[in-house]
Amino acid sequence: MSAAGAADAPESGVHAVRAPEVRDVPEGWKVDSSAEHFRGRVITAVTDAVVMPEGEVVNRDYVIHPGSVAVVALDDQDRVLLIRQYRHPVRRLLWELPAGLRDVDDEPLHVGAARELSEEAGYRAATWHTLVDAFTSPGMTDERTRIFLARDVSLIPEAELDFIRRHEEADMPVVWIPLSDAVRRALEGMIHNSQAVAGILAAYAASADGFASLRPADAPEA
Repeated sequence: MSAAGAADAPESGVHAVRAPEVRDVPEGWKVDSSAEHFRGRVITAVTDAVVMPEGEVVNRDYVIHPGSVAVVALDDQDRVLLIRQYRHPVRRLLWELPAGLRDVDDEPLHVGAARELSEEAGYRAATWHTLVDAFTSPGMTDERTRIFLARDVSLIPEAELDFIRRHEEADMPVVWIPLSDAVRRALEGMIHNSQAVAGILAAYAASADGFASLRPADAPEA
């Protein structure tokens, strides 16, 4: 069997599929009823009674979320920009990518990402690509995030900055570290934020061809 044929051959197992079929697709199982338990400024907690394929109805709790964007900013020395922020649910100071909510109506995602890079880190970038799309925790929330790669970065003059940082954002140190060092720290469990881990590893993988295979910044979400 050829190498291509071997790659397409199904593995043994009850639900074996061929490699070309490994692609996420939209799907919606029937919902008998839905109950809202909490509505906050950002999130809503609900329970859906979902009909399983065999007909049984089971409850599934999850959080409705507006979605988010994040930015892997790389400088000309292949260093990645990270910020540190307190995250109360996990009781930790986490090193993260500049990121934020999709909370501006009809704002293109890459424009929102550029705004977050400016507000949280004080930088702008001339070159943007879509790096990776992900559901942050699909077993408990519908939040989807798009992580961008930003290059040709420059510091924004302080006189042009008009964003006032408050609460957790009041003291967010910024650091530039080599991308390879960030990869090591992610793999050694020193960086935990899911957007940061996904973005750092994706950027490192995409650097193999000089980022030539990345989608444009305004690529549609599948």
